[in-house]
Amino acid sequence: MYLRDPGNPRGVLQGHAEEVEYGRGGRRDKRNGDGGGVGWAADHFCPSLHGYGCLTWNMMLDFPQASWNVISSLCQPVVPSEGDNLAPVTLAGVRRGDLHPDAVHPGFPVSLIGDTGGLFIMKLFLLTVAALLLLVVGESTAERILSRRTKRELASPLHVGGIRDPFGSYCERRGGCCPGRDDLCTVPYLDTICYCDLFCNRTVSDCCPDFWGHCLGVEPPFIGTCERNGNKFLSGQTYKENCNLCTCGTTGRWECEQNACLMEPDIINAVNRGNYGWQAANYSQLYGMTLDEGIRFRLGTQRPSRTIMNMNEIQMNMDAQTDSLPLYFNSAEKWPGKIHEPLDQGNCAASWAFSTAAVASDRISIQSMGHMTPQLSPQNLISCDTRNQGGCAGGRIDGAWWYLRRRGVVTDDCYPYRPPQQTPAEVGRCMMQSRSVGRGKRQATQRCPNTDNYHNNIYQSTPPYRLSSNEKEIMKEIMDNGPVQAIMEVHEDFFVYKNGIYKHTDVSFTKPPQYRKHGTHSIRITGWGEERNFDGTSKKYWIAANSWGKNWGENGYFRIARGDNECEIETFVIGVWGRITMEDMHNHHHHHRRRHN
Repeated sequence: MYLRDPGNPRGVLQGHAEEVEYGRGGRRDKRNGDGGGVGWAADHFCPSLHGYGCLTWNMMLDFPQASWNVISSLCQPVVPSEGDNLAPVTLAGVRRGDLHPDAVHPGFPVSLIGDTGGLFIMKLFLLTVAALLLLVVGESTAERILSRRTKRELASPLHVGGIRDPFGSYCERRGGCCPGRDDLCTVPYLDTICYCDLFCNRTVSDCCPDFWGHCLGVEPPFIGTCERNGNKFLSGQTYKENCNLCTCGTTGRWECEQNACLMEPDIINAVNRGNYGWQAANYSQLYGMTLDEGIRFRLGTQRPSRTIMNMNEIQMNMDAQTDSLPLYFNSAEKWPGKIHEPLDQGNCAASWAFSTAAVASDRISIQSMGHMTPQLSPQNLISCDTRNQGGCAGGRIDGAWWYLRRRGVVTDDCYPYRPPQQTPAEVGRCMMQSRSVGRGKRQATQRCPNTDNYHNNIYQSTPPYRLSSNEKEIMKEIMDNGPVQAIMEVHEDFFVYKNGIYKHTDVSFTKPPQYRKHGTHSIRITGWGEERNFDGTSKKYWIAANSWGKNWGENGYFRIARGDNECEIETFVIGVWGRITMEDMHNHHHHHRRRHN
């Protein structure tokens, strides 16, 4: 087919197409229509809406007098600049044979690129025929249609960087604006892009700074700009300050959320300036979270029920041994290679599973005299212990011990931890089942989720026992049998602990109530010690392992005041024995040797 425009003074070229695709949902239809065409302009156009259907095309036109870039757009008229000298245009080489005059006219908004300086046959490349058919009755109808398209799927909003040149030339430098919605109508802007299409006006955040003045000829919808770190922001633009989102208001002032942040600089500075006996730090892995999110996602142990709290405490015969307890004791030094390193629960409220698995791992290693040193799997508990448990939304340690006793778990290497992405936290399908093989013992019925590991032995415990809240009895239990599990209350300042002997401070007492919150956590106590003060007094402390990774605290551990039930850490303390027989140790030792030979 041959299309020709012998020199229309307004540069209008009539083109025709049959197949129409409208919207982004992929529905195709064939319709007839008339009107429309190509509006030529050297730099920019003013959009308006009229009652006809249209197509959107992407193409490049080369012809003797000039080279034109065709912009993909909704078909809306383009008013050429005064004084433009538009050359006669002939379109040839159309590849589609089904084009005919009674189909819908396509619109070709274009912008002048420059003089080509040569004579050659103009080529028409249809890179995309992405058609958008708008059947509109008038301007108000079109406005209603466009108003339903309120979100750009692939938009890259102007965020955080600020407006360094709020009144610079972006759409003007581009050489043209685009009517309707065109996700290719962009200009590089800082480390992102901004838009020069009419749709950007639906969300102020992704328009180029000069869109309103250059493309629409109107004043911008914002009154002023906001400044931050030497950068200017337009009204409606945002940046995030720690855990709070700040928005540039129409008055030129920042409007910020007032959340209490997990990493609160005022609290960190107050602790470090005060004489509290410990130091605080700003942790990058916790920065940007609110205090509410930290308590919700970084703890995860539910307080025991009244029935569990009334468990009988075991009776210890302390007699003269009480005086023989050393000033300092560390399980890792008494049982080298048998005390496991702290893990990181991430944003998964499952300290109930991490502390249980850690204590059981240490106790089995000690009890087996090192023949069995499993790092038991918290994920096995999180995914499979679902009876009245919440996985990454919190759980009870008594439920965890029930599961470890009655069902058992495999190692962390066999069933590795899968931290939840961003928002916690799917429990995940249980991928490890077991069956009874008699005498209370269990055997795995599935292979390891980690297919590189074939060692799917099930490890179990005996019923846990509760210790007295007397610090001497807790110390003796740790020295004789290994680390214990404890429940504690975590306050807002504990998250920023770096080193020293922790005690809850009053640094947030002058702040609003949302800065003073606490939640229940469970940890593993591995030892104790004393620190002498300059005045001759001493500070007693527990050595405890957290589950926030080795980059937190003292290599994943913390020290906390001992003997006065700081943060209720001595209220509910648990010990346990592994379910181990000589046959288990023999089989494990034989299997271990076979794997390494």
